[in-house]
Amino acid sequence: MLEISTRWSTAEIYLHGAHVTHFKKMNEPPLLFLSQCSRFADNEPIRGGIPIIFPWFGPREGLGQHGFARAKAWDLKEFVPAPDGSVSVRFCLPDCPEASGFPAFSAEYTVTINESLTLDLVVVNKSKEDVFTFENCLHTYFDVSDISAVSIVGLKGATYLDKTANFSQKTQSEDAIRISSEVDRIYLNTTAAVEVLDRKLARSIRVEKHGSVSTVVWNPWVGKAQQMPDFGNEEYERMVCVESGNVASNNIKLPPGESSKLSVKLSTGPA
Repeated sequence: MLEISTRWSTAEIYLHGAHVTHFKKMNEPPLLFLSQCSRFADNEPIRGGIPIIFPWFGPREGLGQHGFARAKAWDLKEFVPAPDGSVSVRFCLPDCPEASGFPAFSAEYTVTINESLTLDLVVVNKSKEDVFTFENCLHTYFDVSDISAVSIVGLKGATYLDKTANFSQKTQSEDAIRISSEVDRIYLNTTAAVEVLDRKLARSIRVEKHGSVSTVVWNPWVGKAQQMPDFGNEEYERMVCVESGNVASNNIKLPPGESSKLSVKLSTGPA
């Protein structure tokens, strides 16, 4: 695990999954939620922080949930301090047996820490003839004071698939999403920034993204929380996921020799 300190912030990143588990600005509460029940075991994803979902999202028959990238040890390729005090860390997904079912590809992930947290996932299709079809998502768990004090804005008018209603298609009609039961939604064809407003912390978390046309919003609520062995029964009260990527009908069809870049910038300000 890497511990990184800048004059603005601190961060922690595990080689396992190239997984950012901690980011905190000085004199602020942590930005990211991490479950106290997370297993930190080989071939198991870390519960919380920012899992890298790739090359598929959700279940895939015989292959498990959310792809293999989040449970593999990534190679640390570069550690670059910048003159302004920022620090960038670059990782590469190594060859693994699970990748053999896909066209040849490479995946690199760069995390930049300063006053904000910036994440860049670059996938290159190295095949000379096959299109590489995949999904990607940075499954960000945010730490909040109390889910009842949180609202999420920036998705009004967007169409979403509601997993809690058998993936029925709905439209976000309200200005703000407020959570008082299980929420599991894939917002499609949306590129706008999203903000998580936390009244009790008087903090706004801003999620800006490029190369992403899907936004996923998730909170497991009571029943799902109790079903997850690596998640505390009451922890749903202190987290919400706002995830940026390209999933479902927004999957990426990458031509031979081409590259795809997903960029997410996370920053905070007063609510």
